[in-house]
Amino acid sequence: MCNHNHLRFSQLNLLVRDMAKTFTVFRGSSSGAIVRDKTTRDLGPNDVFIQLTHSGLCGTDEHYLRSGIVLGHEGIGVVKELGSAVKDFQVGDRVGFGWVHSTCGYCENCLTGKDVFCVNKTEFGTHDQDLGSFGSHVVWDAGTLYKIPEGLESAHAAPLMCAGATVWGALSQYGLKPTDRVGVVGIGGLGHLAIQMAAKMGCEVVVFSSSESKKEEALRLGASGFHILIPGAHLTGIKKINQMLICGSGQPDYEQLLGLMATGGTIYGITVSFGLTGVPMLALLTKGVRIQGTAEAPRAAIKKMLDFCVRHNIRPVIMTWPMNQNGIEDAMRTLRAGDMRYRGVLQVE
Repeated sequence: MCNHNHLRFSQLNLLVRDMAKTFTVFRGSSSGAIVRDKTTRDLGPNDVFIQLTHSGLCGTDEHYLRSGIVLGHEGIGVVKELGSAVKDFQVGDRVGFGWVHSTCGYCENCLTGKDVFCVNKTEFGTHDQDLGSFGSHVVWDAGTLYKIPEGLESAHAAPLMCAGATVWGALSQYGLKPTDRVGVVGIGGLGHLAIQMAAKMGCEVVVFSSSESKKEEALRLGASGFHILIPGAHLTGIKKINQMLICGSGQPDYEQLLGLMATGGTIYGITVSFGLTGVPMLALLTKGVRIQGTAEAPRAAIKKMLDFCVRHNIRPVIMTWPMNQNGIEDAMRTLRAGDMRYRGVLQVE
């Protein structure tokens, strides 16, 4: 009896060790250097063990660089193992994940299709700080994974997990119509995707940029109009905009933007900014303009976004680096210098 119990205990230990996954991750640090590290995670019933192949690089990774957490939230990889309760994925599936780590499924936001605003969610930066898309593998909740469709390369899918999902959230969730004139402020990681998506949705896209050098590319991506946005300048002779997406890295001049808006139009600030923004209330009220907060699209909408991008051949413009310490640091220097065209992608060699 004693030997039998010992055998069962040994088998249980082997099972526990088998469910524990140890893998390489890359953290930030107080000095700004990238640190190679190891983390160990148990594979829970609803978890998926993923071998990472690609990760997008986001401006938010720069924001968290000196916090010491594992970086990255635009991950693409291949399923290697499934938790006992996972039904929707198979070993070998190509999958992606973004900002949100998990949602509860039962709060009002989850039950009404607004799971990106789940009151009990876990997410990049504040939860699971030993997990991210900068690394060799990851253990991830199956509920916030997306199958990557055929026809979409992994290097192009990675930026869609955050940049694409954020733009799609603004374009798909607040009543945009194909007859709308859509303004895009800034041609960068978000803006160049916003141009493509809005144009393929049937909208007339007008780009506002501080750089004349980006005009040709804006038109190639699908814009039908291009204007230089000079701070403080009053722009005239421009047909009014119904939906304005602020995709630049700087603080917008709302007084200037309100002068471009149609009555009842909407302005979306979809880039992260920590400073205070002044809004002239009189101009806002007299034109009935709305400033709409938005985040990544809900999960169901992200699945539709991936199919939409395949159907309409929407692809991010990317620069690539190897997924190692030197590659990550070089990519982040390029981002910091403003030289990224337009989205950085790390690739496992």
